[in-house]
Amino acid sequence: MTDSEIDVTADLVRELLQEQHPDLAGLSMYEVAGGWDNQQWRLGDELAVRMPRTERASELQRKERRWLPVLAPRLPLPVPVPVRIGEPSARFPKPWTVMTWVPGEPLDSTSVSRGDQAADALAGFLRALHVKAPADAPISSDRGAHPGMYTDGFDYFFHAVALGGIADDVRAVWDDAVAAPEWEGPPVWAHGDLHPANVIVSDGALSGVIDFGDMFAGDPAWDLAAAWVILPSGAASRFFEVYAHAGEATVRRARGLAALKGLILMLIGRNGDRGLPGGKPSWGPAGRAALDRVLSGALL
Repeated sequence: MTDSEIDVTADLVRELLQEQHPDLAGLSMYEVAGGWDNQQWRLGDELAVRMPRTERASELQRKERRWLPVLAPRLPLPVPVPVRIGEPSARFPKPWTVMTWVPGEPLDSTSVSRGDQAADALAGFLRALHVKAPADAPISSDRGAHPGMYTDGFDYFFHAVALGGIADDVRAVWDDAVAAPEWEGPPVWAHGDLHPANVIVSDGALSGVIDFGDMFAGDPAWDLAAAWVILPSGAASRFFEVYAHAGEATVRRARGLAALKGLILMLIGRNGDRGLPGGKPSWGPAGRAALDRVLSGALL
């Protein structure tokens, strides 16, 4: 059976723990919202079990198990760290992972009320993350390079989302990103998928970052787009001041990539409104808000 054909229940997860990690099997457990690729179960107060549910999920988990223990010690915000590996078995045919739990709520279910703190925290986090990656760091086939490599993808989302009167302005932002010079530095570590569901908020403050399955070595502009996608209005300028390492060309690329991510969020949100698989209704307004921030902010 494939992963999608297996009904992953609390009983199954408990049985897998009893077989492979019996010291954890007695902890309280309940299902929590996961990402696209993993089904997630809260385990006790400090852990979570991540069960792959897509074809690519096992590779994403392998990447997290390999690199998060290397990256986490130097990152200033909490991130999930793998603590146990579940081996494939007759009950479940792919590896799975027990990770540390990052407390708080994902931004797609709450809001940031402390904009300056969030800007400072995100900038400090990315400054620590964006260092030269080793030669064996992962690269990505669908992100990480110059925006000009992804114009077909932008066009797809641009035409799939009804933008009304802002369409020309959004297109202009993307065209400017495509015209911007390429990243001239070495490939740096990047989270690769910073959007509202992958950052954690506590008491209105940015307090953690999760879901590193799409991490790669490449252009930091892909993460810097979060200045508009994640932070509240007016916080981007402070973010880039604190980050301090982004030249004009990088900011131009990041702004265009933020427009792309806003479109993607809007389309996913629209699918949610229609009840389509994979849709998340709250992401539509988040995507539109990101576009509004992109269009209202001048280049720094």
